[in-house]
Amino acid sequence: MDTARAPETGETSDGPAPPAPALPALPGSAPPDPTAPPTDDLGLKVRSAARWSLINTVVMRLGNFATGILLARFALGPAEWGVYGIAQTVLLVLLSANELGVGLAIVRWEGDARRFAPTVLTLSTLSSGLLYVALFAAAPTVAGLIGSPDAVGVLRVMCLCVVIDGVAQVPGGFLTREFAQGKRMVIDALNFVTGTAVTLLLAFEGWGAMSFAWGAVAGNLVTLVGCGLAAPGTLKYGWDTGQARALLRFGLPLAGASMLALAVVNVDTMVVGATLGNVSLGFYVLAFNISGWPVRIISEAARRVSFAGFSRLAESPGALAQGFSRALGVLITATVPLCVLLAALAEPVVHLVYGGQWTPAAAALPWLMALGLIRIGGELAYDCLVAIGQRRSLFLVQGLWLVALIPVLVVAARLNGIVGVSQGHVVVAAGLVVPVFLIALGRGGIGVGRIARACAWPFLGGAVMTAVVLGLRHPLGDGRLALLAIGTIALAAYTLCVLPSRGFLRGAGRGERPHRGRRRPAAPLRPDRQDVE
Repeated sequence: MDTARAPETGETSDGPAPPAPALPALPGSAPPDPTAPPTDDLGLKVRSAARWSLINTVVMRLGNFATGILLARFALGPAEWGVYGIAQTVLLVLLSANELGVGLAIVRWEGDARRFAPTVLTLSTLSSGLLYVALFAAAPTVAGLIGSPDAVGVLRVMCLCVVIDGVAQVPGGFLTREFAQGKRMVIDALNFVTGTAVTLLLAFEGWGAMSFAWGAVAGNLVTLVGCGLAAPGTLKYGWDTGQARALLRFGLPLAGASMLALAVVNVDTMVVGATLGNVSLGFYVLAFNISGWPVRIISEAARRVSFAGFSRLAESPGALAQGFSRALGVLITATVPLCVLLAALAEPVVHLVYGGQWTPAAAALPWLMALGLIRIGGELAYDCLVAIGQRRSLFLVQGLWLVALIPVLVVAARLNGIVGVSQGHVVVAAGLVVPVFLIALGRGGIGVGRIARACAWPFLGGAVMTAVVLGLRHPLGDGRLALLAIGTIALAAYTLCVLPSRGFLRGAGRGERPHRGRRRPAAPLRPDRQDVE
């Protein structure tokens, strides 16, 4: 189990934003060449990295999926999953800003990043260590505020990952910068084997939610060692005051936006825990994790290369718009069938996979699947906006999202439990966040027409799939063979619906030539996380 993302520009209301300030020149590092075109082999690097990343993500998720089934069926109940959900939420929020955003410069900087890497490592380690000390002291207060006093010990152990992640930022950043996803796959596999072994051993020995915590620490230690070996010479401490100032000016806005983004995704856990208790939270965490299968399998694989790819295209608005629309089309096309099947067959799938005691989680799943689909598009848009320097737009999106979400979720939880929370999520995301993202992308040169073209055929196919599943479920029933038959027929219908878009997805349609344009600055992405489903 491995753990682990906004920006300031002078935007105009009638067209693409002018170039925003790039990463400040760092003393001791060579400035990027503003006239240099994207490298000829960028496309090959991105495609190769994307393939490795997808294989890595699918294999790791299948392993986590199997682990989650074992734990849910034989070792842990809803209350223990609730405590784990609280600890995981706090950890993710802390990880969003533990290195003050300076680690992102490793991915972004076009010069020799090794010249300022020692300063990045020092800043990241100091900030992560101080953050952990503060969390250790505040753990009883935090656990009490979110209605889970049993989570104190789990919080203190699990958040050791904050310090480990802070040290791993530099070597991990170099692997992302170089599209070295093959090496990353090996590291993640070792992380998974170690973390899962520790978690299962402790869980079956009766350690409860603490088994997740020690498993996460063990897995992240393996990741740190693996990244250090895969990127030799990057774990060197050093200090340059001028570099530190420039890095903080660059990183702090991104760290703030990252914290907002993680708060948006995880505030529901806090609300459910505080208003409904650990048992309801356990059901909700399971449903949310299931809804995240498509997000983590497909979107996570894309995000490991999307920021670096968008950053290279940021100098060419036409090429960036083309690349974004095609990437969105591929992600949505791959995700819609998974979302439809899990939403339409929620109850039989949960009962079949996790057992009868977890059936209450199925009630929230259809709404959370809709949220998962929105999240996939939103995360890709986030990476694109970061790459072109739209800090102001991202702060606006995340801030509005969080401010609107908290009262809606609190009211919804009291009115309709975990189902109400999932419904509130979808209402805010679809009614407020999606329109704001569309406006921000439009100001960055990516029009609504391109986005509509990318989503049209998958959405049509999803509607057809839904009709097929609902039409077949009553006569065929909910048995294993029936579910297999329904899924197969529905996927066949979806495939027929999206076939007309294959030329667009391959980039073979009209108007797919890249266009040269003004150079835009880029800014980057946090490493992703894995968790037990």
